[in-house]
Amino acid sequence: MATIALKPDVLRWARERAGLDVPALAKKVGTKPEKVQVWEQTGELTFGHAEKLAHHTHTPIGHLFLVDPPEDRLPIPDFRTVGDRPVRRPSPELLDTVQAMQRRQSWMRDDLIEEGQPPLAFVGSRPLNDIPDAVAADILKVLGLERDWARGQSTWENALVELRHRVEAAGILIVINGVVGNNTHRPLETEEFRGFALCDAHAPLVFINGSDAKGAQMFTIAHELAHLWIGQDGVSNFEALQPGSAAPEQFCNKVAAEFLVPEAVLRECWQEAARQTEPYQYLARRFKISPLVAARRALDLALISRDAFFTFYREYQDDDRRVRDSREGGGDFFKVQNVRVGERFGRAVVRAAKAGRLLYRDAFQLTGLSGATFDKYARSLGFDTP
Repeated sequence: MATIALKPDVLRWARERAGLDVPALAKKVGTKPEKVQVWEQTGELTFGHAEKLAHHTHTPIGHLFLVDPPEDRLPIPDFRTVGDRPVRRPSPELLDTVQAMQRRQSWMRDDLIEEGQPPLAFVGSRPLNDIPDAVAADILKVLGLERDWARGQSTWENALVELRHRVEAAGILIVINGVVGNNTHRPLETEEFRGFALCDAHAPLVFINGSDAKGAQMFTIAHELAHLWIGQDGVSNFEALQPGSAAPEQFCNKVAAEFLVPEAVLRECWQEAARQTEPYQYLARRFKISPLVAARRALDLALISRDAFFTFYREYQDDDRRVRDSREGGGDFFKVQNVRVGERFGRAVVRAAKAGRLLYRDAFQLTGLSGATFDKYARSLGFDTP
C-alpha cells in the first residue's frame, strides 16, 4: 500500500499531546509498537493509518501535514499556574471543550440580540481592586440568594442544583460536564483544570469540570462567577486551593470564599466546629462545600495555622471519602443533559430549531445530540416534536 511522507516531529507531537505512549497508540490504531516507532523516525505511513492516528489523538488531519508541530494554545487566558511552576500543555480534551463552549456562547449571543434582549449589567461591573466581600454580596443579590443560603439545603446535591438554577435564572449559561460532550472515553481531568469563564454581556458562560466532587464544584462555580463580575475570561485550577499568582485568580478566590463561607458566619460557628472530632467535615456539611474549602477558609482567617492546614490537606488527599460525593453520576439521561448542555441553552436551541431559525444540523452540533435523541431531549423539555 502506498505511503505518504509526513514530518516525524509532527507525528510524535500528535501522540504526546494525546497523552499516549507508543504501545498505547499502536493498540488504538491496530498495529505494532515497532511500526509506530518507524513512523516517528521516518515520517512514512499510509494515509489510512494517518487517519486513524488523527482520530485516536483527536488531532485535525490537516495538522499532521504541517512542517512543524503547532503550538497548542488556549484561546482564553490560562491561569492554571501555582507559584512559579510552568503549566502543562493543554490537552485535546480541554481545547475541544473550550472551543465547543465558545461556539455555544457565540450562537446564544446572536440569538439573544436578535430577540432584543438587553445586555446584563453585572458582567464586567466590578474592578479588580474592588472589595471582595462587596463583590460577593453583589453576586448573592443578583442570584436572589441570602447570605449563608446553603445552610437551608439538605444535601450537597440540592445545594448544587439550587445554585445552578439561580445562575441560569440570572442569564448565565452554566455547563457541568466531566467528559468531552457525551464521549465517556474522553474524561476531563481535575488535575488539569477545574473550570473556566467566558465573559460576554449577553451570554456569559461558566463551565465546571463535572469530574470534581460536588462540594468542590460549589467553590469553582463561585470562583468563575467572580470572573464574570470582573469581566475576565480564564481557565482555572487550584492546588490546595492556592490560585496562581495572577491578580484575577487571587481576587476571584477571595470572592468565592466569602460567597460560600461568609467570614462573620464562620467566626460565629468556629468554636462549635473546633469541638468536633472532624471540624472541617462539620463545616463542609453546614456550608455545602468540600472539607478542603472549609480548612482553607479557616487558614485564611487565621483560625488555624499553616501547619495544621497542610497536615489536614495531606490526610484529605489520602482519604477515600473525598471522592464519594463526587461527579455527575448516572441517572436519567435527559436530566444529565440539562447539566451537560444547560437547560436554558437547550431550550433556546430547541426553540430556534422548531421555529426554523436554526438548521437541525447546527442544533445537533451545538447540543451534541442528534436525530431521535435530540427529539427525545426536546420532549423532555416540554416541546412537541413531529
